[in-house]
Amino acid sequence: MTTVRLHDLPTVDTDVLVVGAGPTGLMAGLVLQRRGVAAVVVDHKSGPTRESRALAVHARSMEIYDQLGLAETVLHRAYQATRLQVGASPRSPGPDITLLQVGATRFPGVQVFEQSRNEEVLSTALVAGGGDLRWRHRLIDLVDHTAQAGGRVEALLEHDGGLLRVRAHWCVGADGASSAVRRQLNLPFEGTTDEATFWVADVHDVRGVPEAAVNLRIGKSTFAVIFPMGPGGHTRLVALSHKDQVSQDEALAAADAEYGLTHGAVDWFSTYRVHHRVAARFRAGAVFLAGDAAHVHSPVGGQGMNTGLQDAHNLAVLLADVVQGRRDGAALDGYERERRPVALTLVNVTDRAFGVIGRRSPVPALLRRAMAVLGATAVPRVAKTRLGARLGGYLGQYRIRYRYVEDRPRWTQDPVVGRRLPPVGDNQQALRTMTWQLHCYGTGSPARPELPDWIEGPHHFGADEHGRLRRDRVYLVRPDQFVAASIPLQANNIDEAQLRLAMTAHHLSLG
Repeated sequence: MTTVRLHDLPTVDTDVLVVGAGPTGLMAGLVLQRRGVAAVVVDHKSGPTRESRALAVHARSMEIYDQLGLAETVLHRAYQATRLQVGASPRSPGPDITLLQVGATRFPGVQVFEQSRNEEVLSTALVAGGGDLRWRHRLIDLVDHTAQAGGRVEALLEHDGGLLRVRAHWCVGADGASSAVRRQLNLPFEGTTDEATFWVADVHDVRGVPEAAVNLRIGKSTFAVIFPMGPGGHTRLVALSHKDQVSQDEALAAADAEYGLTHGAVDWFSTYRVHHRVAARFRAGAVFLAGDAAHVHSPVGGQGMNTGLQDAHNLAVLLADVVQGRRDGAALDGYERERRPVALTLVNVTDRAFGVIGRRSPVPALLRRAMAVLGATAVPRVAKTRLGARLGGYLGQYRIRYRYVEDRPRWTQDPVVGRRLPPVGDNQQALRTMTWQLHCYGTGSPARPELPDWIEGPHHFGADEHGRLRRDRVYLVRPDQFVAASIPLQANNIDEAQLRLAMTAHHLSLG
């Protein structure tokens, strides 16, 4: 038997190794590549996913695609869901999702753009930009030596019967719910698994569903969420199964009978149980978890893929800042501090909801029917209120707020700090450079303080007609489009002391 020594293997050195080339891993790799950071993205699959799987792209994810210059590609190929409807009555068509979000985002509504297409768009952009994407590479071993002087994260990968050694400063585990990276770290994946069985099917020529609407249907013992995938009745059905083991024919026949549907050809069918789990940590040394490797929950709300895309965007720009010396290594703690609470909130909300409605027993069935009656009348009314706008923000995932510091210094005492920058004029186009910026809204032209040249601005925009961004402030904006600080203007001069305090808190280089 031939002994293979690790140091004799072909070796690749890089800044970041990304394990997993689903939407999360591809987003991380693309953002790193756009920021000029060397990264290797690997996956055991032979290419992008072919099944549709995750379906919805929400407003916040569209804003990220826009920053990467990919929004028009997605919009051109997506099918937009414009309404939320409870039940099937044409007299209760449900609220227009876009009206809940107009003015708050440039991309109102839900874009139905399945996972396979997201992976295709992201992988094409990554390779076109010179990114290093390697299919058929399976992770065998991962060891973090970065606590040692000059140490690296070292990965052993199997590909085409051979072995490859990758050495990186950091590793991102984006390899799904069964994450090999998470297992190598021995991190608990805490949570629960629902006992009920759900099924999902992508079906053509479905009749009995509203056009271009996300539709909730309540039956006597089950319920279904119906997503439009395209014209002519191309539909995604997600439903609580009427029994634990169910075949494709049984499931669709039951749905047809229960909800008054007819259907044609089936592209994809699968059954599953809903997991609500969050990794105990999102960071262990120089290794990070993102997407389904870090958190899983019900797919009914269409939030999972979007949360993973946003994990990757947050982490990749943070790693790029550290690699390029713009922030010190202590800033990396911010990833877990910011993104894990988002995952916990999402998992807790879906867990509680499924504890109420995700059962086949009589009491949950009664609750579902009561909710359906109430929802058919209440949802359109709520949509016209301020609460409706808030719900639109939660659905679009642009109401997320990060807490940067424990106390509340002056530069944090503005409601927009910790939130993604609201759209005003062409301010989001300015952020396509993916760097730190100073922004002014409806004010004069304050002088630029002495700052590193990679902090752009001050950029001047018109007044915010919604009053979210103030005339008497200069805003420090992060590369991921979140507002890092609100700095007072005094006689049109930037309060440099407050700006430096904010920069120090964000671990920015002051040189």
